[in-house]
Amino acid sequence: MHFRLVGVGNEHRFDLTGNAPLSVGRAVTNDCPVVDPTISRKHAELRLTPQGVEVTDAGSSNGTFVNGVQIEHSLVVPGDQVTFGKVAFKLEAVTPVRPVAAPAPAGAPARPGAPKGGATIVRQIPKTGESFAMGLSAIVDPNASAAGQAQQDSRRLSILLEVSKGLTRAADIDALLDKIAGYAFQVLETDRCAILLMDEYRQLQPKISRDRRGDNASSEIPQSIARMAVDDKVAVLSDDAGEDQRFTGQSVLLQKVRSAMCVPLVGSEDRALGVLYVDNFSLKRFTESDLDFLIAFAGIAAVALENGQFAERIKREALARSNFERFFTPHLAARIASSPDAVKLGGDKRRVAVLFSDIRGFTALSETMNPDQMAALLTEYFTEMVECVFRHGGTLDKFIGDAVMAQWGAPIGEHDDCDRAMQAALDMMAELDRLNARWRVEGRPTVEIGIGLNVGDVFAGNIGSDRRLEYTVIGDPVNVSSRLCGAAEKGEILLSEPFRAGLGSPPPLEPLPPMEFKGKSQALPVFRVKR
Repeated sequence: MHFRLVGVGNEHRFDLTGNAPLSVGRAVTNDCPVVDPTISRKHAELRLTPQGVEVTDAGSSNGTFVNGVQIEHSLVVPGDQVTFGKVAFKLEAVTPVRPVAAPAPAGAPARPGAPKGGATIVRQIPKTGESFAMGLSAIVDPNASAAGQAQQDSRRLSILLEVSKGLTRAADIDALLDKIAGYAFQVLETDRCAILLMDEYRQLQPKISRDRRGDNASSEIPQSIARMAVDDKVAVLSDDAGEDQRFTGQSVLLQKVRSAMCVPLVGSEDRALGVLYVDNFSLKRFTESDLDFLIAFAGIAAVALENGQFAERIKREALARSNFERFFTPHLAARIASSPDAVKLGGDKRRVAVLFSDIRGFTALSETMNPDQMAALLTEYFTEMVECVFRHGGTLDKFIGDAVMAQWGAPIGEHDDCDRAMQAALDMMAELDRLNARWRVEGRPTVEIGIGLNVGDVFAGNIGSDRRLEYTVIGDPVNVSSRLCGAAEKGEILLSEPFRAGLGSPPPLEPLPPMEFKGKSQALPVFRVKR
């Protein structure tokens, strides 16, 4: 006599035989795997006795119950209900019946090395570097004829060598996935090949699913098989997936999957990148040799895929860095481009020193110049002004017409932000003097600017939509700096009292009468830099 666990309110069924202890748990390596979030990876242990089954809880998170009572160890007899977590079973006594082998279909000889009908092979993935050796050993099939073996040896070895070279030449990830699928069809007699990759939420997303003709296969691959492979990092071969108790998903039955193999694509640091899946709907069965070869193939593919993903990330960061370098100093741009939060909406409150500079009389000047002359003058002017900002570690916030807005303190602040902003303002004035001297010699118009400086707490972050973001600072200190700039005469640098107080090494300053600003109930103390 032996026993059977029959699911209550679920479709699980497990025949319990033998003298060795049997394990129950969420991991597929258990003798009775039950994929449910309330069940621990190893939940309980079962041991058969003539009277029934001894059940021992293995320190599970959600407990083991017999007839509704939580237990640590108990004898379960036929008719009792045992519940692991929230998954219930009824124990039945079963009189063994000798199985009768089904006759082979006419014209379909048994394939050497094929697993028995209904069998499942779950194999641990070897470490990086060992999978290629496994693939070479898988070429040798002791049951094959000498001529057939030689032909298979040559074909599979050439495929592995071609894969190891060809996958490194893929132009991008999509091209790489196309090559992986193409090689799979070359070496395996499979009806369908699919590749799923992990997204940022650790969910498998289909990237390729096609049949041998190259047509897209619209039906999804069985998720129960894919999740088993990626979650436990095991290679799976099922000779009759529809009858396999480990795979309870409806898609297995609906698609009439006959034989399937699924291997995780495991990169460096034992990180699962996705899965490579092949299956058959015909009578053709995959062999253990096929599984070993697919493991080797997937190992090479995973290395190429990880390298491709790394190369694409480098390209994205380089592009982001080139964009950021228009606004940030190069070392700061590199730090921002490599940050995973660099392009997300939102921000934080920061203490920031803000600089505004503006050309005086620009409207009148523009009326005397044609567009090309004006563009050339502004380009030279902005180039030198931005260089002054970057030279002192500032961030170019934006150009507003002929005005420049820069800030120190976001996204990364320093203790001397006010001093560096002050030095940038002095450099801008000095650089403009040099520009004007050259323009006079060339017979070109000259310009004068005013500069306003302030410091305070602002909102700093990426503002906009998912389609277009702009890193900027917003708040009253920004408005005050702009108004100080507007109040400055030609060649003047005006700064607020908070900014003066934040200077460690202030230049010569002279106080001005307090200024009235719109929105302020009291006049604000203002200082002018002596030049």
